[in-house]
Amino acid sequence: MTIKRSITRAATVALWLGAWLIGATQAIAENSVTAITAQRSGNSEQVRIEFAQELTALPKAFATRNPARIALDFPGLGSALGMGRIAITQALVDSAIVAQSDERSRVVINLRQAANYRLDIVGKSLIVALEPIAGAGPAQIPAASTPAPSAAAISALAAAPIEQGATPAPSGPAPISDIQFRRGSDGAGRVVVSLPGKQVSADVRQVGSNLIVDFSNVSLPERLRKKLDVTDFATPVQTITTNQNAGRVRMQITPLGAWEHTAYQTDTELVLEVRQVTQDPKKVAQKDAFTGEKLSLNFQSIDVRQVLQVIADFTNFNVVTSDSVSGTVTLRVQNVPWDQVLDIIMRSKGLAMRKNGNVLWVAPKEEIAAKEKLEFESQMTNEKIEPLRTQSFQLNYAKASDVAPQLMAGGGGAEGGAGRILSARGSVIAEPRTNQLFVTDVAAKLDQVAQLIAKVDVSVRQVLIEARIVEATSDFARNLGAKLGGMDRRAIQGGDGGYQLAGENRVAFGTNYANALGSSGATTTMDASSNFVNLPAGGAGGFGAASFAVTLFSAASNRVLALELSALESDGRGKIVSSPRVIAYDKTKAVIEQGTEVPYQMATSSGATAVSFRKAVLKLDVVPQITPDGNISLELDVSKDSVGTITASGPSINTKHIKTQVLVDNGGTVVIGGIYTEEQQETDTKVPFFGDLPGVGFLFQNKTKKTAKSETLVFITPKLINDLVGTR
Repeated sequence: MTIKRSITRAATVALWLGAWLIGATQAIAENSVTAITAQRSGNSEQVRIEFAQELTALPKAFATRNPARIALDFPGLGSALGMGRIAITQALVDSAIVAQSDERSRVVINLRQAANYRLDIVGKSLIVALEPIAGAGPAQIPAASTPAPSAAAISALAAAPIEQGATPAPSGPAPISDIQFRRGSDGAGRVVVSLPGKQVSADVRQVGSNLIVDFSNVSLPERLRKKLDVTDFATPVQTITTNQNAGRVRMQITPLGAWEHTAYQTDTELVLEVRQVTQDPKKVAQKDAFTGEKLSLNFQSIDVRQVLQVIADFTNFNVVTSDSVSGTVTLRVQNVPWDQVLDIIMRSKGLAMRKNGNVLWVAPKEEIAAKEKLEFESQMTNEKIEPLRTQSFQLNYAKASDVAPQLMAGGGGAEGGAGRILSARGSVIAEPRTNQLFVTDVAAKLDQVAQLIAKVDVSVRQVLIEARIVEATSDFARNLGAKLGGMDRRAIQGGDGGYQLAGENRVAFGTNYANALGSSGATTTMDASSNFVNLPAGGAGGFGAASFAVTLFSAASNRVLALELSALESDGRGKIVSSPRVIAYDKTKAVIEQGTEVPYQMATSSGATAVSFRKAVLKLDVVPQITPDGNISLELDVSKDSVGTITASGPSINTKHIKTQVLVDNGGTVVIGGIYTEEQQETDTKVPFFGDLPGVGFLFQNKTKKTAKSETLVFITPKLINDLVGTR
């Protein structure tokens, strides 16, 4: 049974090899691309594609403007150039790409700008004649220094379908490539128009309830001349209608409801966003500053003082009018807030108003400004002559040494300047032992200092930040090997030479050669010189491979044949969890670290060496910020370094580092980063020919398989531990 199966496998392999050789011979005999060159002739250029045999027909071809390319398809054609990018330095031609699939080969000519082309067959060459299009702008194509495309990208290019019936690019207006509609994350309707070039501009304007977009010097393909119904996208946009009239393309966007639009163009892409307008009640209240009860007035040349009296009677306010207020006003308002009517009168007559409780003082602006100036000068004079007082302030949370400079020059102003909290005669002493402030100034300034300290000396909320760094590893290894050896003792007669064996034949087993020979009763040994196959399995995890040996003795022929099989499999898993924790004030940096400082030699300026240290530590560096809605913004810098391999220059440092900024809910957990690595390795060491024999090939092989996986995740959990704000 075994012999028949071996013969069948050998026959199958022979047939497969024969078919492969025949296919390879046929492939070599097929026509193929042998060279691609380019040359310039006046304003035109020629690309010459040479073949091993003469072409029988022109290839299928098509051209694109953006990017500017010419693609040629050759069915049943191979390539002696391989799949890759061929650099060509010409005014029009940038490079060429040869891509090959099972059924065809495609040659893509990358142009620096759009061009007209013509194809001619001359002998074993295909000539592509190129002429630039007047007014065509530069295309977005890879420069000469662009790296060669990957094999996957070339394969995808070869498999792409070609447009049937395509013709060389026309010289008229460039067409719009595509029109797409998308729904934005905020519910806005987004219209994306792919333009043929950067120089194409669009005129966007609102006409009635529609949005009109006009494109000049472009054309619109037939497939885009239609009306799109986008109601199902749940955006303000209902329909998009695009058509062409002479040399202009017009797009009409019909939204529904209250809407606003934005438009921007990036390179060759025009984006129009139409979003619904929603009124925020808070913003409306802030914009409309007049909240008084509405009234209606209709007066012709009425005295201003009388109008103010009417408003006072309507609002039950006490109005004090200056003697300098005079003149008349004609007023007609309907359902207007009274404070807005008052503001209109003030502006028209150059008046100003000051409110104190339920009393309104109305006077000309110059009079109020002069009166306030006198009051300010009087206050400054009083500060210079008013007796000084000294008051102590006990601080609970803030440091007295930090608050004192703010009183002397609050807001960064110089001493005695406008930013100073205390007066020019005022002074402050910070007593750090009892954390008190002794302020000397006039009574009014002492009241201001008390108000400031009440706002500054408050408890600051604290945040507990806990980080978890989880490192998980998994490794697997499997080793298989064999040793095969033998001895011929016919040169030794009479049992001399340490070999004594009674009987005809004997088979012995053991863990290795020595054990097997020992269990047989023979006194001889087999050394490495007796092995003609020596491929034992290696150790793993600090342990040697397990082995099994069998020996066959023939006393009649005085020969020994021995086989030793060895195998080892190891499977390991590990997990390291590091959890640094630190408490920090709001907007205050906190650092915690633990680890080792590794010494290393470093040359000094004098030429001698000195010992320096580098940290290999677990470190958490964080700055928390509590947002008004109770969330926590964290500026994080987390690192976990460890001592790596020892080199001639000193130990290396294994580094894991992440630096980011995140917003987390109070008590929530977020994964700020992770690294996953996987390594696989398979090694097959064998004796040529014998190792490929079916059935017994494993006796001439050593197989090793290794798999190692590691994953590192960093979790962050912030928690507020002090919710008392402003308490003392």
